[in-house]
This record gives sequence, structure tokens and C-alpha cells, in this order.
Amino acid sequence: MAQINFRVDDEVKAKAESACSAMGLTMSAAINIFLTKVANERRIPFEITADPFYSAENMAELKQRIADAKIGLNMHEHELIEDN
Repeated sequence: MAQINFRVDDEVKAKAESACSAMGLTMSAAINIFLTKVANERRIPFEITADPFYSAENMAELKQRIADAKIGLNMHEHELIEDN
């Protein structure tokens, strides 16, 4: 049996361990299931998509809004809505 070492964000690891535990799995078992599916199916066993937030169009819009805000353009006041 081979051993694999990799780094992962502490918060991601903790959440993944909690989820695995709730399913009655160890982290090692869950990773073995994942790797077995990848090896047998020769694909990632779930859909991977790009977050549209990081699209070139959205990034350009955000940069423009930041530039506008820095010089006080296109700034609008909004009233706060309070829950009753």
C-alpha cells in the first residue's frame, strides 16, 4: 500500500473530516473511494465548473467599480432595511 502526502487548508480539512465522520467514513476511506473512481472511470467523479464570479467580464466590472469608488463616481446612498 502506498502513502500519499498533500497539503490542505485547515478549515477545509476540519469540515471534510466532520462530513466524513457523519457518513461513517474516515478521511482515508473517502480519499480511497475518490481515487478508486478516478482510476476506474478515468475522470473526476463530479462536475467541476469555474466560479462565474472570477470571469474576465466580472473582474473588469469590479476593477472599474473600485476605480470609480476611489474617486467618488457612481456612488449611491441606500437606506438600511431593518427586520422587525
